[in-house]
Amino acid sequence: MLDVITYDTTLRDGAQGEGISFSVDDKLKIALKLDYLGIRYIEGGWPGSNPKDLEFFRLIKNYELKNAIVTAFSSTRKPDIRVKQDNNIKAVLDSGVKAATLFGKSWDFHVYRALETTLEENLLMIKDSIAYLKDCDLEVIFDAEHFFDGYKNNADYAIRVLQAAAASGAEWLVLCDTNGGTLPWEVEEIVEVVKKSVNTPLGIHAHNDSGLAVANSLVAVNKGCRQVQGTMNGYGERCGNADLCAIIPSLEIKMKYKSLPEDNLKHLTEVSHYVAEIANMPRHNNQPYVGHGAFAHKGGVHVSALLKDVLTYEHINPEDVGNNRRVLMSELSGLSNLLYKAKELDIDINSYDEQTRKIIKQIKEMENEGFQFEGAEASLELFLRKAFGQFQDFFQLNNLKIILEKTEDDHTVAEAIIKVTVGDTTYHTAAEGDGPVNALDNSLRKALMEVYPQISEMHLSDYKVRVLNGKQGTAARVRVLIESADATEKWSTVGVSENIIEASWQALVDSINYMLMKRGINK
Repeated sequence: MLDVITYDTTLRDGAQGEGISFSVDDKLKIALKLDYLGIRYIEGGWPGSNPKDLEFFRLIKNYELKNAIVTAFSSTRKPDIRVKQDNNIKAVLDSGVKAATLFGKSWDFHVYRALETTLEENLLMIKDSIAYLKDCDLEVIFDAEHFFDGYKNNADYAIRVLQAAAASGAEWLVLCDTNGGTLPWEVEEIVEVVKKSVNTPLGIHAHNDSGLAVANSLVAVNKGCRQVQGTMNGYGERCGNADLCAIIPSLEIKMKYKSLPEDNLKHLTEVSHYVAEIANMPRHNNQPYVGHGAFAHKGGVHVSALLKDVLTYEHINPEDVGNNRRVLMSELSGLSNLLYKAKELDIDINSYDEQTRKIIKQIKEMENEGFQFEGAEASLELFLRKAFGQFQDFFQLNNLKIILEKTEDDHTVAEAIIKVTVGDTTYHTAAEGDGPVNALDNSLRKALMEVYPQISEMHLSDYKVRVLNGKQGTAARVRVLIESADATEKWSTVGVSENIIEASWQALVDSINYMLMKRGINK
C-alpha cells in the first residue's frame, strides 16, 4: 500500500512548457515509461481540446499498464448549460478513461473575471460535473484551481468549493498553487485549516514561479496531503511544475513515505533522461538527484574526504536513484582526485611516486590552456592511460591537407587529404565534406575503415566550439567538445588550439581511439 500517490501531468501540463511539443507516439512512449517507473496516475491530456489527445486515449487502450491509471483532464461544465450538453464533459466520456481530473475555480476573482458568472453558479458547475461523471462510473479527482490565492482572498468561498466537490463524490481534492506564488509556511497553515473542513483525501499541485514548487509539495505532504501532482524534470508552463524527480526521492528517502512500488526508485534517473530525450529538451546538469552532475566531485578537499567516507559530501547513495558518483579532474584537483579516477578506471598507479605528481601538474597546466576534462571524460581516460604507459594510439598521422574552395555561385566545397599509418601499413586517401571538419571526419574514417570497420558504428552526435580568449579576435584559442555515440553509449572528447581544425582533429582522434579501446580492438 502506497503512503503517497504520485500523479504525473507531463503529457498535459508539462507539454504546455515552452519548446515542448509531443507527438502521439511521444506521448505513448512516455506513458509506458512512467508506468514502468510506477507512477500511479498518468494524466494523458485534455481530450476536449485537440485531436492529438483524443488519438492518444484511443491508442493507450491497446497497452496493458502494470501500475498506472490513465486520467483525462477537463474543466467543469460551462456556465448556464446542462452538463450533458458540455463538449468537454462529452469528450472525457468518449475518451474511455476510468478516471477524470476536473478543474474548477476556487478563487472568486476568477469566477467573476474569467467565467463571468456568479459564485453560486460556479458551485453548481462543480457539483453537476462531478456528480455526472460519478454516475457514469468514473473516478473523479478535483483540482481546485488557484486554491491558495483564492483562500487568501476569500477563505470561506475557497472552502465551500472543496466542500461542494466532496459532497458530489470526488475521490480527491487537489489544492492548486496555479500561479506559483505561495510560500511554504502559507501552504502549511492553509492545509491545516482545510484538513479540518473536509474529510476527502487531499492532494497538492504546485507551480514553480517562485522556485518553491518542490518545497511546497513536500510541506503539503508533511501536513497531510496524500497525492502529489507534478511533471518529469519539472516541465510546465512559465517556470514549470513541481519536479517529480526531486519530490519522489525526497518522499522515499528523506521522509520515509512509500510513493513507488518496491525497488522502483532506482529507475528514476533513467526515466528522467528518457523523457528529456523524447521532449528534445536539454538535461540540466545540476538537477537534484538525477542530474549528470548531482554527484560530481571536483575539489581536492572534497574528494580526499570522499575516499574515506562518501557520506562526507553526499546526502544519499546515488545508486538509490539510478545515478552514479563522478570525480572530476581539473585545475582544482588534488592527488585524491587522481587516485579515485585511477581506481575507477582500473589504472594501476603508485600514489606517491614522482610520475603521479607530474601528471597532476600537467592536467592543471592543460586546464589553464583551455582543456576541460570534466566535460570530456573519454579524453581524460585516454590521457591518463597514456601517461601511465597503459595505452598507445591505434593509428598515427603522417600528413593532413585541407582544401577549401569557394565558387562564384557562393558554393563552398571542403576536401581533406590524409595519410595515416596503422602498424606497418600506410593509408592515403581523400574525402569531401560540407565543411572542413566534416571533410576531415570523412577522410579519417575512410582511411581507417579497412582496418577498423567498427568505426562505421559510431557517429558524431554533438559538436561545440568555445572561444577561450575573445580579445584575440580570429586568432583566439578555441576549445572543441565532441560528443560521439554508438548503439549503446555516448562519450565526449576535447581539443584545444588557436586553429579550429587542429582542435577538432584532437577531439576526433580521441573519439575514435576511445571507441576502439572500449571495444577491445587489437592494434
